[in-house]
Amino acid sequence: MSTEQVSLPLRPTVGVANRISSHPLSPLTASEITSAVQLVQSLYPRNTSLQYKAVTLEEPKKAVLVPYLEAEHNGGRKPSIERRVFICYYIRNTDKFHEAVINLTRQRVESNVRLSQGIHGPGDAEEILLVEKIALEDEGVRNEIAKLKLPEGTAVISDPWIYGSDGINDEKRMYQCFLYMRDPNNPSNLDSNHYAFPLTISPVVDTVKSKVIRIDLLPTGSDHSTKEPQPFQIPSPNEYSPEHQSLRTDLKPLNVIQPEGASFKVTEVGETGRILEWQKWFFRVGFNQREGMVLYDVRYDSRNVFYRMALSDMVIPYADPRHPFHKKAAFDLGDAGAGVMANNLKLGCDCLGSIHYLSAVLHTEKGEPWPMDNVVCIHEQDAGIGWKHTNYRTGTAAIVRSRELVVQSIITVANYEYVMAFRFNQAGEMKYEVRATGIVSTQPTDIEVPWGTIVHPGVLAVHHQHIFSLRIDPAIDGHHNRLIYEEAHPMPRSDFNPHGVGYSVVQTLIEQSGGFDVDIDHNRTFKIQNTTVRNPINGKPVSYKIQAPPFQKMVADADSFHHKRAEFADHNIYVTRYRDGELYAGGKYTNQSRGGDGVRAWASRRENVLDTDLVVYVQFGLQHVTRVEDFPVMPCEIIEVAFKPVNFFDKNPALDVPPSSQKINQSTLLSSEQHHQPSVEANVGEKGEVCCASKL
Repeated sequence: MSTEQVSLPLRPTVGVANRISSHPLSPLTASEITSAVQLVQSLYPRNTSLQYKAVTLEEPKKAVLVPYLEAEHNGGRKPSIERRVFICYYIRNTDKFHEAVINLTRQRVESNVRLSQGIHGPGDAEEILLVEKIALEDEGVRNEIAKLKLPEGTAVISDPWIYGSDGINDEKRMYQCFLYMRDPNNPSNLDSNHYAFPLTISPVVDTVKSKVIRIDLLPTGSDHSTKEPQPFQIPSPNEYSPEHQSLRTDLKPLNVIQPEGASFKVTEVGETGRILEWQKWFFRVGFNQREGMVLYDVRYDSRNVFYRMALSDMVIPYADPRHPFHKKAAFDLGDAGAGVMANNLKLGCDCLGSIHYLSAVLHTEKGEPWPMDNVVCIHEQDAGIGWKHTNYRTGTAAIVRSRELVVQSIITVANYEYVMAFRFNQAGEMKYEVRATGIVSTQPTDIEVPWGTIVHPGVLAVHHQHIFSLRIDPAIDGHHNRLIYEEAHPMPRSDFNPHGVGYSVVQTLIEQSGGFDVDIDHNRTFKIQNTTVRNPINGKPVSYKIQAPPFQKMVADADSFHHKRAEFADHNIYVTRYRDGELYAGGKYTNQSRGGDGVRAWASRRENVLDTDLVVYVQFGLQHVTRVEDFPVMPCEIIEVAFKPVNFFDKNPALDVPPSSQKINQSTLLSSEQHHQPSVEANVGEKGEVCCASKL
């Protein structure tokens, strides 16, 4: 990967003192970002301009951090852990891309390496705005736009996309820009849905030269052919904002009120660290540029469950085979970052009830601290009935409603929104949920084609997939775990099973790293086990099972760049042996990547994963066959992965949740009729006789 080693002068700088008060897992503070950037800047002449792509916590090695966390929980002596920062950056206006690790405790640059030319850093907000400006100010682009004969005052919009990969002259770091316009009849409306007005002009911008190097014309028929821009026939607008709708008038308020406040507790640790406690759950919440939310040291009733959990990667490959659309495959976390795209969540809109917000500090492309407010919201929500039983003989019902703790963040990736949430309940279960919404990516079309749907006159929404990879670093009652899967199989007919109704569950042990799939026909279920800890009731290993929804894997063929780059998209489950630094299922740098350094490559090492420190990657997704109802804004598509205890407890862990009652819930009674199912009892008499009596 590296092609050049840079000298490492040990220069002190103004900023963080050598005594670091932050917890080892706390996100960087503003002063730590400043100090780390100054140390990198000190490697170069004063007038050298650097463009920072990531300035983030370099997490401590697990072998050091696990003893620290255990000592922290047990009241023991904590080992000393030095505070480090990972930085990747360009020398501005060049292709010289570097990685550096900064030791803040010792105030030194520990490594600084130039990466090879085939590796490209992610985009950033300032760069994307600059690319928009370059594209729209280019004389050649303006000449092409003039051919459309748009009305005077029309506002043209540029959506820069990471260029993608096809192996054809794609070594340079570039953006492919897709042009749209706002409603020409209402150009002052800055919130106009420009995706209803796609244009056929697509400039390509070189980020080193900061110029348009090519202008592609987009195909609009059933083949690869293109045509010169023609005078534009302007369709009617298709707006999504409320002021353009005739809103319903029969919807009555539904308020979420918690008169005594929330049941969770947030403890601030230093400037950026947070501990969250709720209903026997304990964990730390981190936040970084790439993954956004990260949960660490997840425990239930003081028992280890997960060491680290975060969305590792995602890819959205599109179905149009024609140039330049064939390169559209967005790796939103690696190409940009869930952290930098996080919304400022609004009270009463994005989350309901008694809300606690977490803010973050990231950085600008100049390496300056960038405060981001309200990027995570924490709240509770009613999740329906948790458990219930009615004794039909007496009519007595025992019922407990389930409550969930929601830790949520929302990101906007140009046209799309993703609502991402960890949801914990009182039965020791955790779910990870993604809601996809926003606006489908559109392009101009003259006809209906089989790889997309016309959603507005002249507007095509191409079919595409959303494939996510959730990284789970388990610690089920400890850090030596195994992965197994269970399947239900019918018993053969025999004297023992003469009616052919019997079936049994068969367990398969996974001993080597690799990729695996669910099998609905046999109810294949994956479990993470710890065989050194046994359930006191049945003697079975404590476990957590993974409930991952089936989905269509990557449709693009195995020789395509889509498939090569999205290393996680071909299996429901990947399991690897833990190695420090292996966090991102699609590879460390996905911008115009080639593949070969993600989870598929790691799993191919065929390492032992039996009763050791392993990592599980859970893939889930949806095949988005577009429809008219997805436009002008898409109703949420909801997908989730669940983790449920299996033989982890000695009974239902939610038995101690207080029962649901009218005194607490204050529901409105509409009918006083009570359902009482008739029954019959058999009573044993004095002499042992049995008689039956109706309980009608």
